[in-house]
Amino acid sequence: MKKFSIILVVILIGFVTSCGDDFLKKEPLGVVGDAQLSNNKGLDALLIAAYAQLDGLGHSNSGTWPGGASNFIWGSIASDNAYKGTDANDQPAMTDVERYVATPLTVYQDAEWRGLYDGVSRSNDVIKVAAVALEAGTITQADHDAYVAEARFLRGHYHFDAKQEFGNIPYIDETVEDYFTVGNVTEGGEYIDAWPKIEADFQHAIQNLPEIRSQKGRCDQWAAKAYLAKCYMWQMKLSDAKPLLDDLLGSSSPYELVDNYHHNFKITENNNSESIWEYQASVNDGSSGNNGNWADVLNFPYGGGPGTCCGFHQPSINGVNAHQTDGNGLPLLDTFNDTDLVNDQGINSADPFTEHAGPIDPRLDWSVGRRGIAYLDWGEHPGKEWIRDQAYGGPYAPKKNVYYQAEEGSLTDAAGWTSGANANNVRIIRLAHVILWRAEVAAAETDLTTARDLVNLLRLRADNYHVQGGGVEDDGTHPNDEANYDVRPYASFPDVDYAWKAIKFEHRLEFFMEGFRFFNLVRWGDAADVLNKYLEKEQTHRGYLVGVSFVAGKNERFPIPQKQIDVVGPEVLKQNPGYN
Repeated sequence: MKKFSIILVVILIGFVTSCGDDFLKKEPLGVVGDAQLSNNKGLDALLIAAYAQLDGLGHSNSGTWPGGASNFIWGSIASDNAYKGTDANDQPAMTDVERYVATPLTVYQDAEWRGLYDGVSRSNDVIKVAAVALEAGTITQADHDAYVAEARFLRGHYHFDAKQEFGNIPYIDETVEDYFTVGNVTEGGEYIDAWPKIEADFQHAIQNLPEIRSQKGRCDQWAAKAYLAKCYMWQMKLSDAKPLLDDLLGSSSPYELVDNYHHNFKITENNNSESIWEYQASVNDGSSGNNGNWADVLNFPYGGGPGTCCGFHQPSINGVNAHQTDGNGLPLLDTFNDTDLVNDQGINSADPFTEHAGPIDPRLDWSVGRRGIAYLDWGEHPGKEWIRDQAYGGPYAPKKNVYYQAEEGSLTDAAGWTSGANANNVRIIRLAHVILWRAEVAAAETDLTTARDLVNLLRLRADNYHVQGGGVEDDGTHPNDEANYDVRPYASFPDVDYAWKAIKFEHRLEFFMEGFRFFNLVRWGDAADVLNKYLEKEQTHRGYLVGVSFVAGKNERFPIPQKQIDVVGPEVLKQNPGYN
């Protein structure tokens, strides 16, 4: 055997020598190099790949759920809006997030981190190959600038998501050759602030993107302005955000509120006049459902109705209570959680039940499935039989991501293990965000009239169309309302404190179950106070929340995955405070 091995090695050495060094330079089979990609066709493919990472598909073996565009885990379940839902044994890592006990070893953080930085890497690939193509003369300068601007927008988005979730993150651009050398601290061990570079990406996009796109889903100047404003609002840099918001609300803006609130969550109303930027979902396109908002397929009723799976992302008692209104059609800003909305907790679907009779904001029944109320065109929500474990996850079901029964088969794809994959886009930024951000600016400037008028735009819109019996579309006259809907505009904001309270409350109502709540609480500095008050009562409803608390100075950020720290070293990537 030894003699054979020596002879084989000599033969191989001779083969390599006789063939020359070119033998060592052959591209691996199945790998596309810069030469193949350095043209418009190749760059278009790279850009599509960068957009594709928005859906969270394939982040890890823990599933796509941590990385979906809706942020339902990080923005809703981590807040007072939603429970993990389903039952105690399904996806326990999600429960760790809900209970604020996630550790650097929790698998969800690593899945999300790798998915976001995969998006960063794909965006950087576009920028690097565009430079190669420009030098080779296979694309024009105008083409190069367009590709780079679009890729920098996407790079800004992925870094933004990482920043709002993990806080102390590394920023990685196209000049980095070895990602393992880029960390989140200076040589002295101080955290590096990634915000300026994230802002620079969106500023570049504003200057170089086309003003508006005819192709839906692709970013343009307006989307970049909105995203830069979002960066400023996250840091509460209100004066920097103001001119961008004014531009987005000005006469030259292409956006306007749709009349029907529900049309922001309806498949046939994707990319409407209110949408500034949204993740594009599609089905029946040959992808076996993979493009059909796969990350949200867990978030359907369990045991019947649409989706067939799996009972996750259930609205909280507290969040539903927030939709109660007073005799003037206004929110119960301070007392909403004193009395629970009547629900069917512990009541079998076959047993009698009478729905809540008090006044409520009509947005509740566009956001939440509850017993006795039409669940789109699926008939009345039957209550307990559509809930996997009511004692664990509560009596309510999500609704905003759900498709109509009439759309099943045409706008859904049942090729996989669930029929929940559908063509409902995720609205990442819509005009309502801009309106409420501008209201915050007005409140900070003590311009209470402007702040009130902006909030009232959304409250007046909320009253236009109500959920109707039988699942029919409301014609605007509310002939057959399913509940006692009463939402009215504010007559005044008597002082600044009241204005801020009303604006923050309107954020919750307008974007309930859309994955924004936790991040708003953090950026306002309200997270510890609001969430600990929430937990104090909510533990009387959900036993697994007993003894849970939100730790100020720690839980505003999720832990950096230990796997990532182990790869690059703790001197390069430093763990967030409180998780060591």
